[in-house]
Amino acid sequence: MNFQNMKNNLKIVISVGDESGIGPEIILKALSSNEFPENIDFTLVGSKKNLQNTFAYLKSLGLKNIANPEKLNIDNLDISSSDNEPKSSYGNSSFYYLIKAIEIVKQSPNSALVTGPICKKSWSLAGHHFSGQTEVLAKQCGVKNVGMLFTAKSPITGWRFNTILATTHIPLCEVPKKLNMELIHSKLDLLKKFCKTYIEKPSFKVAGLNPHAGEDGILGSEEKDWLNESLIIWNEKNKDIKLIGPLSPDSCWNSSAKAWRHKEAMKHDGILAMYHDQGLIPMKVIAFNYSVNTTLGLPFIRTSPDHGTGFDIAGKGVAQSQSMLEAIKTAIELTKNSRLLNTH
Repeated sequence: MNFQNMKNNLKIVISVGDESGIGPEIILKALSSNEFPENIDFTLVGSKKNLQNTFAYLKSLGLKNIANPEKLNIDNLDISSSDNEPKSSYGNSSFYYLIKAIEIVKQSPNSALVTGPICKKSWSLAGHHFSGQTEVLAKQCGVKNVGMLFTAKSPITGWRFNTILATTHIPLCEVPKKLNMELIHSKLDLLKKFCKTYIEKPSFKVAGLNPHAGEDGILGSEEKDWLNESLIIWNEKNKDIKLIGPLSPDSCWNSSAKAWRHKEAMKHDGILAMYHDQGLIPMKVIAFNYSVNTTLGLPFIRTSPDHGTGFDIAGKGVAQSQSMLEAIKTAIELTKNSRLLNTH
């Protein structure tokens, strides 16, 4: 990524997420990178004491490339909890770290938000009933049409790989009930707006809901009943977009794997997946450690690593920080573009 043309300082606000997970570790590891331009102001939202303890512990393990919290700007929040249950306490803290981070970004022109991983169960135990950070962001910003986009830039070819989800954190049995023409159109609109910021005539693919995209109604009727027509209607209104689909989900991402590895491979600019795992499994397999979660439709850029809290490896010093590093780099790159730059 070329950041040399950035003139004004950019503020990157990072909420540390659930502190019983790997969030503090991967943030301190990522911030030790020399891949950021000098005109970036980082602000961390979380517990300064926890970050100091994490730093000291990682150093005691012999790790060298760790950012020192004493040299970082930390918005220190001491979230008291009357609940003695640790999981609930960490969930409560991570929720209010996010709320505070959103407030800072909304009040700071030329800023972006990067969020550390949270535990949805811990949020629920603490009384915060949201299915994820995306839903909190939408509520706090008063935005109805948001999109969960996973994006990754190939270190081999430089191609940007994008997958947007029609539905997000809902049970699989609820997916067919939520899908409709209006939803499909809204997600394609968001994907178009995003891709148009860096390519003039994007090309999109749409995965079918059913195996073999329904096989003309034999394996499911959604494609035949309304999805085919939805895509035709949207494409008639957006003739500058090459749109293909609905495609059989088991082969929809084959070309993505080729484009990730080979410069001469045919490229596409975005894929619309019908549900969470349909899009995330190929995304994580193809762009392992490089995939970044991005929320489209907000008045500012928000990114996060595409993995969870990693409770099983927390405190061992072995968590990889590549996805957090990519989340920060992506936030910088996207905010650099004037059409995505927040001016609130």
